[in-house]
Amino acid sequence: MPKIDNLFKALLKFDASDLHMSEGQPPKVRVHGRLTALNHPVLTSEMMKEYLQEICAPDRWKHFLENRDLDFAYGMGTEARFRSNYFYQSHGMGAVFRLIPSRIKTLEELNLPPILKTFATARSGLILVTGPTGSGKSTTLAAIIDYINQREARHILTIEEPIEFVHPNKKSFLCQREVGIDVDSFADGLRTAIRQDCDVVLVGEMRDHETISLAITAASMGSLVYGTLHTNSAVKTIDRIIDVFPAPQQPQIRTMLADSLKGICAQLLLKTTDGKRVAVNEILLATSGLSSSIREGNIANIRNVIQGGGNLGMQLMDDAIWKQLQAKRVSGNEAYMKATDKSRFAQFATQM
Repeated sequence: MPKIDNLFKALLKFDASDLHMSEGQPPKVRVHGRLTALNHPVLTSEMMKEYLQEICAPDRWKHFLENRDLDFAYGMGTEARFRSNYFYQSHGMGAVFRLIPSRIKTLEELNLPPILKTFATARSGLILVTGPTGSGKSTTLAAIIDYINQREARHILTIEEPIEFVHPNKKSFLCQREVGIDVDSFADGLRTAIRQDCDVVLVGEMRDHETISLAITAASMGSLVYGTLHTNSAVKTIDRIIDVFPAPQQPQIRTMLADSLKGICAQLLLKTTDGKRVAVNEILLATSGLSSSIREGNIANIRNVIQGGGNLGMQLMDDAIWKQLQAKRVSGNEAYMKATDKSRFAQFATQM
């Protein structure tokens, strides 16, 4: 058994979400958002190398030493699976491991808005799940993919770095490709996906101009494309997509996006009053008002589209936060810190 498995067992014992390791410090686990040091000696350079190299394939270890950064998934037998990131920092090597749940939770179990089921029943177009790192984007997308997998016979391709949730074939046929192992980049994976007769394509991260362009093209050609961005609202998501293109190309991209965008779910995690966390979501759905706003470059109007689409299931992030505050699930300080319109929540914040 690899020695690092003892640290992973400690993580599971504490019901933690992450394990942090860094030379010169003891290992730490994140429990409900807070880091706690384990009862373990300070990690030396020799310890770190032994812990990290033991669970890493030789070619991937060589890649890490050369590039000083590595993402991959590690399975601790049948007990647990972890998303792993190795890196260098000022004191030497470091690593962060995120626990991947062994079972894919349903949309209902995640307490996500029921309207997200319509994201799973779309036949084509672009659907985005956005939010900061650690906000549960992958978990939400896994639930949507599983919803399709249980109900429809479709060819589903995922391009991930690394593969997190492993989907068994149910009604659908799934092909999961890992960047760095099965394909060189997200863009390369998307380029070949267009030739592989895929009904559904999941892009783990739309991080550059080429990947975003290929995702929009695939959606415009009839595939259903899911992707993620590190943005925390629908407006910022659309701005980010358009701004990644040079000015002369932006009118064409606005037109393609106006025709292909089917929905955006922006997600944040809030700390609850009982020390846990709860997801809140901003929901944007495709309407004629949305299409014309994007096509005309009137991105500021999208907030009005969301506000006017409440009967369709749309909601602004601040309204989702407000519901949690009114239900006393989160504190006034937490609501204030995560809100976009701070003035709406200022009266509930204390000692700010």
